[in-house]
Amino acid sequence: MSPLDAVAATGAGLLGGVYLAFSVAVLPALRRRPEQEAAAVMRAVNRAIVNPVFLVLFLGTAVAAAAVLVTGVLTGAPLRIGAGIAVLAGFVVTAAVNIPLNDALERGGEWAAFAPRWTRANHVRGALSVLGVVLSYL
Repeated sequence: MSPLDAVAATGAGLLGGVYLAFSVAVLPALRRRPEQEAAAVMRAVNRAIVNPVFLVLFLGTAVAAAAVLVTGVLTGAPLRIGAGIAVLAGFVVTAAVNIPLNDALERGGEWAAFAPRWTRANHVRGALSVLGVVLSYL
């Protein structure tokens, strides 16, 4: 495994861990709370996660995955291509689904409309992150 692959795989693994924590702990806990309380907590979490550490991890992993994808294409390495695509697909899910839902919730959107879609997208991006890690190690 090259240093570039290691950076992308490590970042994807860390992000996958964040997404897993949401899936197995945060979201089940929020489902047990009244909707207004769950929405307020999620808005607070969404504000808190926009911080330098998470942004470097999130954006840095996407850049590393893009580089893995490009080098995989240039060298004809299908597993590297797959790893890069998987990790970047998780980034796209976040940008196309989770972040817009977060923004809608911040503007007063309803928890009932937010939670099911956000949860499904979270599961998908988590699975894509894990897939990227697995492909990196094959």
